Amino acid sequence: QVQLVESGGGLVQPGGSLRLSCVASGSIFRFYAMAWYRQVPGKQRELVAGITSGGLANYADSVKGRFTLSRDNDKNTLFLQMNRLKPEGTAVYYCNTVNKVSALSWGQGTQVTVSS
Repeated sequence: QVQLVESGGGLVQPGGSLRLSCVASGSIFRFYAMAWYRQVPGKQRELVAGITSGGLANYADSVKGRFTLSRDNDKNTLFLQMNRLKPEGTAVYYCNTVNKVSALSWGQGTQVTVSS
């Protein structure tokens, strides 16, 4: 079973930047379209950005132009560079597959707090 471990979150002021990482334990990572999701308590988990196995990314309108998603298949790692963060970006961020049918076990996520 592939395990996902997210890291890189923290407290940042509005306008600041963070870079999230997600490391997958299995080599099959390279075959999956992957995504970052985020969740605020009491709300549904939402898709932030997704990337194909070949590296083509797309973004939710709310983060387009500010976030950059990338992957390193040799290191089984997914990245999310988040710039110009806004308070509404405060959430727990998770990585997983784009396709819910092939979803992997959810990791613990990484907390991002955007506050002055």
